[in-house]
Amino acid sequence: MPAALRTHFESRTGEHAGVLGVFLCQASRLPELITELIKVKPKEPLPLSLIIDTGLGGVPKAISIVESRSELLSLRMVEMPAPSDVDEVWLERVSEFVPEDVIRVVEPRRGVGWLDGVRKVIEHGSWPKIRCGGQAGENFPSVDEVADFLSVVSASPGASFKATNSLHRAVRHVDPDTGFTHHGFLNLLVAAARCLSGGDVRAALESTDGTALADEARALAEPAAKAVRELFASYAAASFAEPVADLGELELL
Repeated sequence: MPAALRTHFESRTGEHAGVLGVFLCQASRLPELITELIKVKPKEPLPLSLIIDTGLGGVPKAISIVESRSELLSLRMVEMPAPSDVDEVWLERVSEFVPEDVIRVVEPRRGVGWLDGVRKVIEHGSWPKIRCGGQAGENFPSVDEVADFLSVVSASPGASFKATNSLHRAVRHVDPDTGFTHHGFLNLLVAAARCLSGGDVRAALESTDGTALADEARALAEPAAKAVRELFASYAAASFAEPVADLGELELL
């Protein structure tokens, strides 16, 4: 926790602070986070995304803890995995527990009926989240699965999504240590743009040509770029330095 906070605050005051979003922390580690923030004494509250790892029933208590420390924390987002069956009652409870001015992010599990779960999440005013990787091969969705997800979200007016896991590099690549093929966050961005304009989404997701992807992203007109940003609204990476370095090399900063 001390190292994570130190890195976050250094990035927030650094040259590329504009790229940085919220600080992610599990609900189970809130006491640890608060203890460290008391030592740090931040000049302004830390923008926080609260990752619910204590079950839906733990949400009210976790949010109460955050709100009681408003001098240290500013709750922007609450994220949680959905049960295997994303039912209406569960989603209603999410809406009841999370304040209206806080973004709700729900991750339906990939599998049978997955896209129906994505639609239900959107209908209830939450952002669906897509997990793009992890520690095992099955954690990495196929190009078709990502394209189908994008199709569902982009077909819902005003909908936004968040992507997470194994997205620390801009362009699709094979990790030499694990052999896993990673999706690139720039591929996702260009694919989102093509989804909105009727282009070839799968080709964008499969591309390993960073220069071509960067050129396409750079060429987006301002209204198109704004629409893409609203659709692909947030993504999480374990590293800050790697995404920034890739963007720098591609001359996208």
